[in-house]
Amino acid sequence: MADFKIILLQDDADLIFVEMPATHAYQLTALLFRLHKEAGKLTANNVPVLPQVVAECAQVDFLQDQYNTISGLDYINRLEAAFAAIDERSYPIISLLTEIRALQAQLEQWYEEEM
Repeated sequence: MADFKIILLQDDADLIFVEMPATHAYQLTALLFRLHKEAGKLTANNVPVLPQVVAECAQVDFLQDQYNTISGLDYINRLEAAFAAIDERSYPIISLLTEIRALQAQLEQWYEEEM
């Protein structure tokens, strides 16, 4: 059975729980930190607001029905779509999209092999 970690993200007052393969969890965390650092350099008007990384957890037990996990692949697909829609074709958007797509490809391969 596959080992997962939960990446807890905070988007304003909302909490997002992303279920990542444990072997790839640090990559999502590092990617989000990099995106935060570089997003300010973008000049387009449609740069997505990124959630803050709050924690990495081995497991989480939900005590309220309003919360659930989303798969890491679903989250990275949404992130890729949001950054691909940015109307800017200069650095760092090309570099950022390359990093997002690299993790996306790794997750697609992981899910094919493990699930």
